Amino acid sequence: MTELEKLVAEFAENVAAQTDSVWKGDAKTGNKHAKRYIAAFGKLTAHGDVGRDALTVLFTHPRMDVRVSAAAYLLRYRTTEARAILEEAAKGKGLVSFEASQVLKNWESGSWTLDPAKDAAEQPTRPASPSKRSRPRTERTGADRRKRNKRDKPGS
Repeated sequence: MTELEKLVAEFAENVAAQTDSVWKGDAKTGNKHAKRYIAAFGKLTAHGDVGRDALTVLFTHPRMDVRVSAAAYLLRYRTTEARAILEEAAKGKGLVSFEASQVLKNWESGSWTLDPAKDAAEQPTRPASPSKRSRPRTERTGADRRKRNKRDKPGS
């Protein structure tokens, strides 16, 4: 098995494991698997289009969640095939169908960023600035850490 085949298998195994963890209500384990398949995709794309081509074998994977994830990551590179997979999956019901419809929605709105193209200087495109909701909370200090309640009055 080549290095690329191992990375493709790692991607598929971890997508499936994440889905299974989510269905069991185990978000912590699901997040661990998500980090692993994202890392596998990063290693594949480090090989350029050869790595992306290797991932296209998952377009025919028996599990829909694996097909949808591969299509979501390869949407810019293999637009026609990936859209067909996502559109078919989006017709169904459930979490994977919802994921497929969200990927298509983000693609249409121009906010899809799973595998952005590089600009002419071969630098990654600049990510969008964080929205109001995604800004980190500032840490409270000292006395402000205590949660306030209705009975607290100013100056007390």
